[in-house]
This record gives sequence, C-alpha cells and structure tokens, in this order.
Amino acid sequence: MMSDVWPTGIRVSKDRRTLTVSFDDGAAYALSAEMLRVLSPSAEVQGHGPGQKLTVPGKCNVAIASVQPTGNYAVRIGFDDGHDTGIYTWTYLHELGERGEQLFADYERELAEKGLSRDIGAKPR
Repeated sequence: MMSDVWPTGIRVSKDRRTLTVSFDDGAAYALSAEMLRVLSPSAEVQGHGPGQKLTVPGKCNVAIASVQPTGNYAVRIGFDDGHDTGIYTWTYLHELGERGEQLFADYERELAEKGLSRDIGAKPR
C-alpha cells in the first residue's frame, strides 16, 4: 500500500491526549486522542459494510496508550479504553489533519441526533 504522503515525525504528548504528526509536504497536525478514537478506521468503529458505522460516545477523556508501526505505511494506535484495532495509514492521518475539524463536527452532530454524549457515563453504550 503506497502513500502519497510520508511522515517525518510522530510524537505523543506527555498527557497522552494528542498525537502530533509531521509530513514531508510540510504539513504538521496535532490530532486529539478523542478524535483518533472515535474516527478509528477499525472495523469495530467503521463496521463491516455500508451503513454499519458506529457512533462511539463517552470518549472525551480517552488517552493514547501505544503507537506501533505497521509495515511502512501506517501505525496501530492503542487507547487506554482497550481499543487497539485501528490501523491508521499515513494518508488517513494526513486526511484527519486536513479534514478533522469537519469530521469531528459531523461526529458531534451524530452524537446529538442519537442522544449520546462525549462524556463518560452520560449514556450507557
């Protein structure tokens, strides 16, 4: 799997709530752990087919537990809530940097439409 962007740096903040990724096109993005978790590319979140995407509530305090290389095209990010099946390609991380605000706003709208909250314990899963 080839990527049209290549990372030049990847760093987790001390509080483990932000992943900063720099790319060879000069872009650098600070991606929140919450956004990475709720927009995970994993089948657990995205579903196994059209219309199966889940809206994951209660992740406003999630932290990054691990970042492991996966081949030379991606990283697997583990979170302190136990989720660790998302494989984030360099292209997807770049896309989250470019479009993350809009994607997260869409997520917040989905939460509101479903009566869910970003806060833990606000609504059972």
